[in-house]
Amino acid sequence: MNLTLEPEIVTWPPTRFVFLEKIGPFMQTAPGAWQELHQLERLISENNQITGAMALYKMKPDTYRAGFILAATPVSLPSALRYEHHPGGNYSKFVLTGPYTDLPQASGRVWEIVSKNDIPVRQDFAIEHYANDPKTTPEAELITEILVPTA
Repeated sequence: MNLTLEPEIVTWPPTRFVFLEKIGPFMQTAPGAWQELHQLERLISENNQITGAMALYKMKPDTYRAGFILAATPVSLPSALRYEHHPGGNYSKFVLTGPYTDLPQASGRVWEIVSKNDIPVRQDFAIEHYANDPKTTPEAELITEILVPTA
């Protein structure tokens, strides 16, 4: 697994985010959320410019939001989607290079590092930012930024 082990402190910008939210264990909810979201992608992009993809997640209760980043406030969204203007903020960023199947192990390792190094975490959603497009990027070159909300 190709994961950075030293976090970089970054400021995530305010982001327009449309998403599907699922409650329950991530290993069960995340794949279905993405499958359902990708089925809606064409409808979303008819009236909105998609500029990226990310997931927001928090534990207790396990809440997973699979979604797209938009260039502007959305119009004419499918009814299954929710919209949020994510305020951004400071995060400890770790980078995974490689397939999305490495994400569960990488996320576990990130939270282990955060705990072990007493990195102060604020109560907010963590972010998985998918920095390149899996439709055009070889699996081994996929880049996922794992961002832990830092106090």
